[in-house]
Amino acid sequence: MGLKEGTRAARLAKVTGLVGLVGVGATGCSTEEVLRFGWPVAVTPQAEAMRELWTWSVVAALAVGVIVWGLILWSVAFHRKKSEELPRQVAYNLPLELVLLVVPTVIVAVLFYFTAVTQNYVNDQSEDPDVTVDVVAFQWNWEFRYPDYKTETSDLPVSTVGSSGEIPLLVVPQGQSIRFRLESTDVIHSFFVPEFHFKRDVFPQPKKNNQDNEFQIDRIDRTGSFVGRCAELCGTYHAVMNFEVRALESADFDRYMELRQQTNEKTGTPYTAAEALTEMDCGELCTPYAVTTTPFETDRTVREASSGAGK
Repeated sequence: MGLKEGTRAARLAKVTGLVGLVGVGATGCSTEEVLRFGWPVAVTPQAEAMRELWTWSVVAALAVGVIVWGLILWSVAFHRKKSEELPRQVAYNLPLELVLLVVPTVIVAVLFYFTAVTQNYVNDQSEDPDVTVDVVAFQWNWEFRYPDYKTETSDLPVSTVGSSGEIPLLVVPQGQSIRFRLESTDVIHSFFVPEFHFKRDVFPQPKKNNQDNEFQIDRIDRTGSFVGRCAELCGTYHAVMNFEVRALESADFDRYMELRQQTNEKTGTPYTAAEALTEMDCGELCTPYAVTTTPFETDRTVREASSGAGK
């Protein structure tokens, strides 16, 4: 009887392993993609730290799940009712009770430690970041101000404001530390860039509401364009309240900010983001308009019902 049960257990283990291998292989994912468990590729050190925490938390959860599933299947397979005779009753099992107390406590303590370490790293800020950006959210768009860069005519900060017809570009340097200071002019919004693996709510009067409205990234590891979104339901056009982060090489960013501070001779006003990028020569990264998302027509009168509707 014992031999048969052992054979069945071995066969069940082989079948389970084969099904698991086929399931993983059929996805066509690389090891790196599997270990991200659906998260986007990180572009900042803070994002990679959060990805690692996520990966190993999921691995730990899966390990516990496999053990629990295995015990359930083992009980179902080998401890089915075989007769009317009751099995031997055990009132107390001190070693088992200690295991069930100690193991979960250790797991929670380890997860808490790594969570606290990662959180402290993500929230850490240096005394003097390379670039500071004031992010102003409003229904239903964004404004990005650069307080360290003033226009030559008005001495006001360089600013980019989105509109219904143009997605705002948050242009930043690759490889430099960036501090974001967030504030809303109306309701609660949320600043979210998927490749940052991070979002933070944007409150009106954040200091008055006792909110931490600043965060910092050590650097963006590569140049590129990354979509940004509002991640807090904020009204009618919340779903289309997008922006784009454009990470340029440091020299290109310096040139961009130099142009933004100057007056465009053709218009008589300071260069806009699109005009400055058009003036530069840095390939696809100098495309004057967003490439990761498109504006949404908010004028309801331009959309007509399909032919025959209501007839």
